[in-house]
Amino acid sequence: MKLTEGILQIDSETIQQKITRFIKDYVRKTKTKGIVLGISGGVDSATAAALSTIAIGADRVLALFMPEEETHIETDDQHIKLLSKEFKFQLLTVDLTQILSTLYGTIPDFNLKDKLSRGNLKARTRMLIWYYYANSKNRIVVGSSDKSETMLGYCTKWGDAAADIAPVMDLYKTQVRQLANHIGIPLEIIKKPSTPALWPNQMAEKELGMKYETLDLILYGLEHFMLPQKIAEQLNLPTETIVDIKEKWLRAEHKRRMPLTTKLKYRTINADFRLARTIKGDLH
Repeated sequence: MKLTEGILQIDSETIQQKITRFIKDYVRKTKTKGIVLGISGGVDSATAAALSTIAIGADRVLALFMPEEETHIETDDQHIKLLSKEFKFQLLTVDLTQILSTLYGTIPDFNLKDKLSRGNLKARTRMLIWYYYANSKNRIVVGSSDKSETMLGYCTKWGDAAADIAPVMDLYKTQVRQLANHIGIPLEIIKKPSTPALWPNQMAEKELGMKYETLDLILYGLEHFMLPQKIAEQLNLPTETIVDIKEKWLRAEHKRRMPLTTKLKYRTINADFRLARTIKGDLH
């Protein structure tokens, strides 16, 4: 197999139809009233919001924009307003500044300098707000995780990784960009550098150590059982780089699974006791 940019090209129209059908079908099966999702101004959440709107209608999609003073960027406001004008979904802004400040001040021994723990707390606070509105409005939460970041565990467990469904999780970042362009996401959003926005000036590609165009080819090769040495040869990269990415992928498996339990009885939750279809119940 030859790792070239062309190998990641998708049939965007077919993908759009499959995803929107999946979203519509899930909402129908759960007998819920619509969708809640977080929107940041980035391409993943923009694509998830647009696909949700196409699937079930703008009046049934609530997008929550949750800025906070430490990481707020004015262009995010502009991009989200541009997107909501284009796709006409419901948009609600929930400022997290005071909520986070209260958390920081009430958690015993809270360490303001622990950047990672504080950043993950932000991501999990966003999740709390999504599910509050999902509860109160009888809706499902749609996540916006893509395949690149999910494979590497570049997400917060029970934070941005938390959702009822994740429609674009089987698309690498570069493929999400292709789909976004197809469905009419503004180019300034598609081309904008990705950031989890957990602390100031946090850039995804800087933390990951390479452009998504290269990373996605590496992950594609690993997904298709190519040896790290072969991937390295084709992409003119050190083998150690590929091995490091593979190890990150494997170490992050716990982020992609529900909690494990001890096998004690006839059928065990998340092992061999699974339902074949979604049944209406208390989702949240």
